Amino acid sequence: MSQIPLRNRLDRPVDPARDHVLGSAGADLTLVEYGSYACPHCRAANEQIAAVRNSLGDRLLYVFRHRPLTGNELARRAAELVERIRDPKRFWDAHVELMTRSAELTQEDIDAVEREFADALDVSPTPEQARRRARERVQADEANARASGVTFTPTFFINGRRYDGPWDYASLSDALLGSLGHRAQAAALDFASWAPSGGVMLLLATALAIVLANSPLGPHVRAFWSTELGLSFGEAGFSMSLLEWIDDALLTVFFLVVGLEIKRELTVGHLASWRSAALPAAAALGGMVVPALFYMLLIDEPAWAHGWGVPMATDTAFAIALIAALGASAPVSLRIFLTAAAIVDDIGSIIVVALFYSGALNAAALAGAAVFTGLLALLGRAHVYRALPYVLAGIGLWLCVHASGLHATLAGIVLAMFIPTRPPPDYQALTAQAEAILMNEARHGGEALKHGPSAPTMRALDEIHDRLESPTNRMLRYLGPQASYLVLPVFALANAGVTFTPDALSDRGPLMLAIACGLALGKPVGIALAAAGAVRLGLAEKPGDYSWTQLVGAAALAGIGFTMSLFIAGQAFPAP
Repeated sequence: MSQIPLRNRLDRPVDPARDHVLGSAGADLTLVEYGSYACPHCRAANEQIAAVRNSLGDRLLYVFRHRPLTGNELARRAAELVERIRDPKRFWDAHVELMTRSAELTQEDIDAVEREFADALDVSPTPEQARRRARERVQADEANARASGVTFTPTFFINGRRYDGPWDYASLSDALLGSLGHRAQAAALDFASWAPSGGVMLLLATALAIVLANSPLGPHVRAFWSTELGLSFGEAGFSMSLLEWIDDALLTVFFLVVGLEIKRELTVGHLASWRSAALPAAAALGGMVVPALFYMLLIDEPAWAHGWGVPMATDTAFAIALIAALGASAPVSLRIFLTAAAIVDDIGSIIVVALFYSGALNAAALAGAAVFTGLLALLGRAHVYRALPYVLAGIGLWLCVHASGLHATLAGIVLAMFIPTRPPPDYQALTAQAEAILMNEARHGGEALKHGPSAPTMRALDEIHDRLESPTNRMLRYLGPQASYLVLPVFALANAGVTFTPDALSDRGPLMLAIACGLALGKPVGIALAAAGAVRLGLAEKPGDYSWTQLVGAAALAGIGFTMSLFIAGQAFPAP
């Protein structure tokens, strides 16, 4: 699945000779804060940081870097004022004074600190030149904050890695001391933020499947995937093999995520306007038609004729992972082009599966699927934003689609189309409400026999949290990683176990040639010709920051056929 790399590392390493530091330079723990003197959250966090420093002592090196609140002139004046103080001890005295002098930073606070520390202010060679140096120092911190992915204050980095958890004393201490849970979470987030990670997981699962299939364990592995699993109620029951549960049920989650990504791209993403969608849409269409033509031209065996859909599909995870791994040599607009083309390709693959790779149709089951689809539409029209009703209706839809003769995974696409969005939240109103709730709770915090927030408080905060995100975005945020790091690797593990035997390639040369030519030649040729034709006809415009040669290179990556190609092959060829 497509991923957005996260900038979660400190761009500029800590330098005690340059940075404002508290603690020993040889400390084994480092806490860097990007903060602002006008930020009320930084003021609140200041007390927690003091408690952590008292607890850890010489083990902790604390660093403060400036990130004045955007558009707040007082914040910038305060930052530039303390930067004129050359003595480290006096700097920290002024820092604490600005953080704690009053509940909210005022001009009077800045004037008072300037008078109190007048003897420590740099005035050489002239006051104006000293102010310019201080201004440049603050601007350098701001530039480094941007490079490190800092978007709000306070933002903390622990040993060079951004910390996104709570910044109360207990949470910060656990994170700094590296509890097992925190280390595991940090390692997982580091891996997920690495752009090729999804493709690497697929590659490892594929390699493992092939090794197992060709080892003495091969027969046992195949027997394992053939294990029947199901539910029974008296004489009634529903059962499928483990492989069918993966291909028909687990892969539905993948199709659901694909559907949600398609919906997002068509509404607010790169396919939201015809002009932006025209080039990748035309390229994807050419990248589907030409490989199918290559296949049909090279195949004359009737038993293999139905496999023309195999070379049509692009594996989004592999393609996006590889182009991301190219780094700066692949312009951002080229990545956008490949991602959008892969999404359109997904739409085409889904249509192909629905029309050409489904079984005999069951009218009663189709009617049931229509009923559940109508129920999903009613839930959306009634502005139901809870996930549970859609999940229950989606399960009913999946059962009906499975019984209808259509492939059950199509239920994921239908479900995605009906999961609602909602109007953007009023962040200011929600923030004010949350602050009022928490302040009211804090007033009762010391009461006897009271431990933690009350149930009404937690329900109110849950409602606020729920309103911050639309159901579509929330489901995509939760299920997207599951699709990349669980569903697709498990699918590969179950389906990619190709057995290499002396007769495995016997009489199958034309089939292999047709698929290989369709993917390796048909994809780049089809994408490049269709894109060039769309530009030549004036239907689309190619961005100028990548060349046609680079476009052809990206088109070659689209020739990696894996997830959908394996899936269609399983439907087209009954023999393993």
